[in-house]
Amino acid sequence: MTVSVLVVDDSGFFRKRLTEILTASGQIKVVGAATNGREGVELAEKLRPDVITMDYEMPVMDGISAVREIMKRHPIPVLMFSSLTYEGARVTLDALEAGAVDFLPKNFEEIARDSSQLQKILIDRILDVAGSRPGAKPAPSPAVAPAPAARPVAEKPAAPVSPRTERARATPRPAPEPQAPPRPSHRRGPAKHYSVVAIGTSTGGPVALQRVLTALPAGFPAPLVLVQHMPASFTPAFAERLNKLCRIEVRQAADGDMLKPGLALLAPGGKQMMIENRGGQGRVRILPGDDRLNYKPCVDVTFGSLARSFPGKTLGVILTGMGADGKEGCRLMKQSGSGIWSQDEKTSVIYGMPMAVARAGLTDEVLALDDIGPRLADGVS
Repeated sequence: MTVSVLVVDDSGFFRKRLTEILTASGQIKVVGAATNGREGVELAEKLRPDVITMDYEMPVMDGISAVREIMKRHPIPVLMFSSLTYEGARVTLDALEAGAVDFLPKNFEEIARDSSQLQKILIDRILDVAGSRPGAKPAPSPAVAPAPAARPVAEKPAAPVSPRTERARATPRPAPEPQAPPRPSHRRGPAKHYSVVAIGTSTGGPVALQRVLTALPAGFPAPLVLVQHMPASFTPAFAERLNKLCRIEVRQAADGDMLKPGLALLAPGGKQMMIENRGGQGRVRILPGDDRLNYKPCVDVTFGSLARSFPGKTLGVILTGMGADGKEGCRLMKQSGSGIWSQDEKTSVIYGMPMAVARAGLTDEVLALDDIGPRLADGVS
């Protein structure tokens, strides 16, 4: 099936080049182009494309205002193009909060130097965004018991599959009807002590993390480590943004940082974060990004280090995101006796990472996004 795209950008050169790259695949059809945000809103209403690509700095109406208007009228997945600068990060985070699904650098050389690789990345991202849930409403919903361990799909030998098939698997589908009476969203059992709470996420994560962390009290009793797929130039601005909004302290992690209760440390973009155990206290190690790994930072790397450093004493939480990063890290944590929670399908922008963990039979609790923060506040001592 062909994916229809509306390109919104005030640069004629950029509109032309992006259109040429996307249409060359045969999987994507550019159905319209707009030169400013206002025109983009009007064409979105008229054409109802599958995906909109959006610049952020345009005359008449900027990209963020356009995204807000589109989400208000008729939500359509939006892929933002922005600069990899501090200011670009700030604006992009505003756009994601307004409802955009994901972003890419506008300077194509920052995506890939090889033209064929650039085309693949752009096309894959458009196809992934087309299967997202823009404006997914994170309304509280009953917690769902994880699937029985006897039927974990991911444990079955799998034949190689194409990227297109993988994308189809990550595309949200209607949730099955519950087979048992739903349990209360926030169970009021005895709070459990954890040495570390680790949260991993990707697409949709900036808004999801904001919703979870703003629900935590200033005296949250456990240290937190956060892994969000994000460029190196974006994570400082993201950490500052979260710190201003949250009652707990949030900052970008630095090599040698010690974990402490009520402090959330965000893995820096472009690098890997590991946690060591120094006399019962966690210590951060920041390592150069390994080119052999797709994600920098990588959830599997951080979670795997926690499985070794704090076996049976960590809570891992997987939020919305493309792909399956975090599944193997959760497997190691689970084998060590630690707990695993994952976000439900209904409130995930992209049900990829949480689905991979749930289908592998690793999830102890599946929770709606707005239930996770209160559940942490109530269930962690």
